[in-house]
Amino acid sequence: MSAQPTVKVALAQINVTVGDIAGNAQRIVESAQRAHAQGARLVLFPELSLCGYPPEDLLLRPAFMQACADALAGCARALGDLEGLHVVVGHPHQFGERGDVRSKSVAVQQRYNAASVLAGGRVLATYCKRELPNYQVFDERRYFASGRDAAQSPVLFEVGSTRFAVLICEDAWFDEPAASAKAAGAQVLCVLNASPFHLGKLAEREARMAERARNVGMPLLYSHLTGAQDEVVFDGASFALDAQGRVAARAPMFEEALTIVEIQGERVTGPIADVPCVEAQAWAALVTGVRDYLGKNGFPGAIIGLSGGVDSALVLAIAVDALGADKVRAVMMPSPYTADISWIDARDMARRLGVRYDEISIVPMFDAFRTSLAQEFAGLPEDATEENIQARIRGTLLMALSNKFGAIVLTTGNKSEMATGYCTLYGDMAGGFAVIKDVAKTLVYRLAVWKNAQGREVIPERIITRPPSAELRPDQKDQDSLPPYEVLDAILERYMEDDQSIEQIVAAGFDPADVERVTRLIKINEYKRRQAPVGIRITHRAFGRDWRYPITSKFRA
Repeated sequence: MSAQPTVKVALAQINVTVGDIAGNAQRIVESAQRAHAQGARLVLFPELSLCGYPPEDLLLRPAFMQACADALAGCARALGDLEGLHVVVGHPHQFGERGDVRSKSVAVQQRYNAASVLAGGRVLATYCKRELPNYQVFDERRYFASGRDAAQSPVLFEVGSTRFAVLICEDAWFDEPAASAKAAGAQVLCVLNASPFHLGKLAEREARMAERARNVGMPLLYSHLTGAQDEVVFDGASFALDAQGRVAARAPMFEEALTIVEIQGERVTGPIADVPCVEAQAWAALVTGVRDYLGKNGFPGAIIGLSGGVDSALVLAIAVDALGADKVRAVMMPSPYTADISWIDARDMARRLGVRYDEISIVPMFDAFRTSLAQEFAGLPEDATEENIQARIRGTLLMALSNKFGAIVLTTGNKSEMATGYCTLYGDMAGGFAVIKDVAKTLVYRLAVWKNAQGREVIPERIITRPPSAELRPDQKDQDSLPPYEVLDAILERYMEDDQSIEQIVAAGFDPADVERVTRLIKINEYKRRQAPVGIRITHRAFGRDWRYPITSKFRA
């Protein structure tokens, strides 16, 4: 009996833009042409790659759905002359008449998260996603109906003499879709994905997909997006598993790649990229988030208020890696309480990175505010009011520079500060994009140390080692107002990310006063976070899409 022939499959890991349907289609066609030239006879593109992910309420617009349908047909025609090539593309799909887009019934039942098999200039088959995630950043049930509602059978197609089946992302996390595909005669699973990154997600993905491959006893191909869309980042790292669940190929993280995998029966071979350390993954996610948010939205550059502290230093280093020094501007805005070492370190940091650096004193403006308010505040001691005025002067200056020159202000507040409200509305929260909004203070320090260990010290050592301070009053230190960051971040992770109760956290050994204090601050500062700029998500629970708590609430635990 002759051996089964080898099939070359390309995992097309691409960076698409939501709503750029024509541009995404062109990228799909060009990637498929390159793959075919390298001998591939099957190319797998990620979930909803034709329209970008997540398209959110664009899906409710009939013109958007029609544009996707037209682009899919155009892709099929453009690839029709590539002999023997099959291409699987993710796209939104709608059957029949559109119905009332405002209703929860007719329109939603007709709209699907789909993938189509293209070959010979036409659409051979269309598969509709069966399992619709509705947790964390996902709310697919708002937009899509399950493929089960369409009474759809598994979609299989043959390349050479190998039968492939199509699944979409969440389908592969459940037993039934893959088992149905196997029962229908599939020999290889093709899984299209748009799975937002968080720390630890790649290991979790590979483990779950390995379980799926072993359970059905067949190879599994996982094609994944890369790039960023608003606050979510996609890490790539597309992979192929053999029938025993072993990684046989892996694309690099956080970059576009066309990874060629060879399949012969249950044998799978291909290049295997290394998995970077946690700090390297976090850094790459943040750089990707900044680069794509500014690039896809057309901002010419970034402005950062550089204080001489570690948070703004980290954001500056990320921005330079993402955009280049020529597109980044740093502005130091000293107050009466700014320490000399803050000036020195800020200047040193800007010099090391080669960015434009300016200093604008806020002392005259602060004096003017205090003079204007002197009668109103007569007899009252200075407090957070005067501290916040300083922060708001700085926010006004940065936004003025942004308005005049078009560059976006990158805010520098971290997750620990956002959680506890250690930030000022219309002050240091003023800006267009919050780079480290989901980076706890302890991780801020780890990333700063990691960056300096990559061959060149770009963040002056004293910025990392000196006690953190907002420098809004004499001799101010962060720990005057907050528990030590090691304690604060541990409580934050348990309460906010892992949904532990106050009692559970105390039982784990934390001081009850610290737990009550931190959790109270998290709750009473929800109103601030609602007004904060969008920021990059790198944990499984970030303030943003997957944190939707009421501002008005009396619930304690």
